[in-house]
Amino acid sequence: MSDLFDFSRRHDDYAVMGNPVAHSKSPRIHALFAEQTGEPVHYEAIQVDPGGLPQAVGNFDANGGKGLNITVPFKQEAWELVNERSERAERAGAVNTIKFDNGTLYGDNTDGIGLVNDLLNHRIPIRDKKVLLMGAGGAARGVLAPLLAEQPAQLVIANRTAEKARELAGAFNDLGSIEGSGYEALEDKQFDLVINATAASLQGELPPLPDNLLADGAACYDMMYGTAPTPFMQWASAHGAATVLDGLGMLVEQAAESFYIWRGVRPETQPVIEQLRRELAS
Repeated sequence: MSDLFDFSRRHDDYAVMGNPVAHSKSPRIHALFAEQTGEPVHYEAIQVDPGGLPQAVGNFDANGGKGLNITVPFKQEAWELVNERSERAERAGAVNTIKFDNGTLYGDNTDGIGLVNDLLNHRIPIRDKKVLLMGAGGAARGVLAPLLAEQPAQLVIANRTAEKARELAGAFNDLGSIEGSGYEALEDKQFDLVINATAASLQGELPPLPDNLLADGAACYDMMYGTAPTPFMQWASAHGAATVLDGLGMLVEQAAESFYIWRGVRPETQPVIEQLRRELAS
């Protein structure tokens, strides 16, 4: 019987936990990473009920699981749950990657580095540029430290509730030039890079943006993605953005960083992004 048990566990178990999670592309991404690298990784999606994260994580650990991704709405709860955190997770106040290590739950946040890597892969410069980040929720918070590490000339957070944007900017102002405002304060300002970290695209909505927001050669990036361009991407194209991107590359890049944390192997992301684009198109 023990031989049978060993045979069935020649792979290491990983998963993503969230609610809802059935739509997640993470199992597909990690299957492609495993195929590419030859790493014995089995990865699934696990739906967790509100309030059920501690038990779900404990059960996964007890059953020999090696690591987890955590997605909405549990990233801040995961931050509370782990007993060790990376510097970037500490700053983000959110954990999207957990590694089980001899009784230690090590938490990291790969969202920001995923965004920055995707931008740099597309040769979109951040250093010395004026950057606008739309939204002041968890998605925005998770990417601020890695964005500021690239040394933009200025980073502005805009949010419907201006006070929330100002509070978030205040929490990161030791890392660089950053300020928060409402959308009405964007009149007569121009940016080289505009990033949508709001969930407005999922509702088919768009934050109120002035028509002259984009500098010459500006890039626009929506952290959401779908089979069709998001409302923000459509706005960006209509207002003359030189580059318009969705968040699929960020999703793959943050997954690659998680894979590296767990396995010590860095998969190639471009073939996986191309494969997912083909699958989305069909």
